[in-house]
Formats: sequence, C-alpha cells, structure tokens
Amino acid sequence: MDKGARRLCFEIAGNLNPYPPVKPTLGFVGVGRMGANMARCLKGRGYAVVAVYDRNAEATKSVATELGAKACDQAALVTAASDIIFTIVTDDSAQREVFYDKAGGLLIGASGKTFVNCATISPSVHVEIEAAAEKAGASSLEACMASSIPQALNGTLYLMCGGKKPVFDRLKPILTELSDGGKLLRYIGPAGTAGQVKALVNMVMNINTAGLAEGLGLGSALGLDPNMLLEVFSQTGAASRVVATDGEDMVNREHTCFFSAVHAAKDSGIALALGVEKGLKLPLAAATKAQYDRMVALGLGAIDKSGIAELTFPGRAGTEKKA
Repeated sequence: MDKGARRLCFEIAGNLNPYPPVKPTLGFVGVGRMGANMARCLKGRGYAVVAVYDRNAEATKSVATELGAKACDQAALVTAASDIIFTIVTDDSAQREVFYDKAGGLLIGASGKTFVNCATISPSVHVEIEAAAEKAGASSLEACMASSIPQALNGTLYLMCGGKKPVFDRLKPILTELSDGGKLLRYIGPAGTAGQVKALVNMVMNINTAGLAEGLGLGSALGLDPNMLLEVFSQTGAASRVVATDGEDMVNREHTCFFSAVHAAKDSGIALALGVEKGLKLPLAAATKAQYDRMVALGLGAIDKSGIAELTFPGRAGTEKKA
C-alpha cells in the first residue's frame, strides 16, 4: 500500500467514531400550542424529550403520552430528568412561579442544568432568572420567539437570544434545529436584550394590526371592496406582514387563535413599561393596548389578535352603540 492510500485509510478510520456524541435530554415546562409543537419538532429531529410539565394536568398527560415522556406534576421533576429545560409560559408571574416555587420549582437540584426561556416576559425578569440559575449552579438563556404555531412545529422559528455568549454557543446546535437550520437564529446580547427586542417586535406588530383593522373597518363603512383594499394595501405604503397574515381573517371574521388578544395586550404593556423606564411616551402603543384591553373586557381575549377588527367594522359587537 502506497503512502497516499495509507493516509486515506487513517483519515477514514478517524472519521468512523463508534461513539457518536450523545444528544442532551430535553424537558419542557409549558406545553400549550407553542411548547408542545417545539417538543414535537425536536423529538422528530432525534432528541429525546424525557419529561414535560404544564399547570394544565390534562395537557401534561396528553403531550407526555404522545412523545413518550414522563408526565410530571411539578416543575422540579423536569429538572431532575432533563439536561436542557425549555420554559414556555404565559407571563412574568408564571415564569417566577415555575422557577422559585420552594416545593417544586425548577431551581431545585438544578446544578449543571441549562434553561432556555422562550416566553415573552419583562426583560428584567430574564435578567433575574439568569442570576438565580447561576446561583443554583445552572445556566440560562432567553430565546424569544417572533413566530407562531406552524413555525414551532416545522422548526422555522425566528429566535432572538440573550444571555452569556458561551451558553448561546453551547446551545446553538439545538437552537439551529428550531430556526430553519440557523437562518433565523440571532444572538442579541446579554440577558434582557433579546426580551427588549421581542417587546419592540410585538409592539410594532400590534400597532400594525390595529391600524389595519381600522383601515378595513373604515373601508367597509365607505362601501369599498375589502379584497380590493387588501390588494392595494399590499402594493403600497400600507403594506406590512399583518396585511398578509390577518387581512382576510379580519374581513371573514375568522379568528382562530394563533396569538391571542390577551397576549397582545400583555406584550404591548411590556413595551409601554420600557418606555416609562426611559421617560418616553408611546401614544400609539398605548392606544393599541387600550383596544386589546377592550377586547378582553368584551370577552374576546382568547381569540386571535386579528379579532381587533370586531372593534372597528360597522355592525360588529365592538362598534355597536349603547342604548
């Protein structure tokens, strides 16, 4: 065998590792529409989802059975079973509860574990959670999502990450699986910064949604063809992503929930609080939040944010005059 052939044999042998790297085990806390679909996605990409917890016991049992995971009745059991724990909860209070509950919180026995926190919460809470995790010997990263349910399932989430850069780098392989091969993955900066960007994303999106609902509602009052309006909006300065995602739903009153009005109100509130911290007035954000708060007051909080059109189209419940 000549020298070139021997070199090739050595190179091939070096690449035939009989012990490929073992993927970390995953746990999920919060298995609603987003969390459950993220878990399904990663299970399909070859990761072992070993434990799940949700305060809705039926959701916990259903998703656990589907994925072959342990159904946990407290968050601490997810920490015990998993190397990496994703949290996808509703708000600041829920985030603190799952971490700090002394009887069954995530920080119990957390040394060596890593938390990936995906909820849209106040940036200061992300900073707080990182410090608490590190005190417990664990790591934490915020991975804020600017996408919806289909993207969670398909692994095409837009992920904005904040925290220690080495933690982000260590988690990059798994985050890449969730973000279209990493094309939609961004490291923003230290803890809290991704949460700030996410608050601004949702603030602008909510303003655009409210503006579209008003434009279509006024067009309806004027007797203009809504489909014509949507086409014109999409081709002019009125264009935005919500024209494509929400326009037809507003016209057709199809408000199947992908992002609820109650969450829209909460997220606009986060942005307004950031404005207050910096001494800024945000009148458009405030007006938008008032509209979503009104939806909640009318019992429409659980429908999609596109349902804000129920407040702007003539003859719909939100525009009826009181006697």
